[in-house]
Amino acid sequence: MEGINIQDHILFALPVFEVGDTLGAVITFFEETHFSHVAVIEDGVFLGLLSENDLGCFEPGTSIEEFRYQLETFSVTNETLWLDVLEKFARHEANLLPVLDEANRVLGYYDLNGIVALFIATPFFTEPGGILIISKGIKDYSMSEISQIVESNNSRLLGAFITDNQNDLIQVTLKVNGTNLNEVIQTFRRYGYTILSGTNDDQFMEDLKQRSDYLDKYLNV
Repeated sequence: MEGINIQDHILFALPVFEVGDTLGAVITFFEETHFSHVAVIEDGVFLGLLSENDLGCFEPGTSIEEFRYQLETFSVTNETLWLDVLEKFARHEANLLPVLDEANRVLGYYDLNGIVALFIATPFFTEPGGILIISKGIKDYSMSEISQIVESNNSRLLGAFITDNQNDLIQVTLKVNGTNLNEVIQTFRRYGYTILSGTNDDQFMEDLKQRSDYLDKYLNV
């Protein structure tokens, strides 16, 4: 899944505001779009982000400079991996992320809808298979072991990512292609993994729709 080239999906047409600008155009931007943030620069360098949540405090004739110390400062670079981009969206409850170059200049933006659409287009979602959610001690698991367990049961690992990490336990969500899902589950148990969920692809997608409040806010999966 790391092969996705998200750089092709940078949006270049959205505005970037100078810290010396007034807020009139910023207000218009937030009122006419669904975006959560917009970038502010100073002398061509990224300074921070204005948030749509502060729209009620903005006055058209007021300078952005007045909000300098309220600017949020999260961003990604043009080399950030797409899963890390998704994590940044979720951590900051944003649907627009500035993309910076090595000199901290704003190249453009990533839009949450576009990046999640890339994720949903991967084999993890598009190929038939079963979803497993497994857990084990953080010092005791390995991705190579997980892959070996799946493949030893004549199945194929379509994707895996860590979905939780707390109390010294790691939780990994897997997509497995094959007809031996029950055998895969039993082998994981023999290797000391706890099976938190084992379901078919359709049920997993239904659970994703029902339980992910954040994605439901921005997407119609």
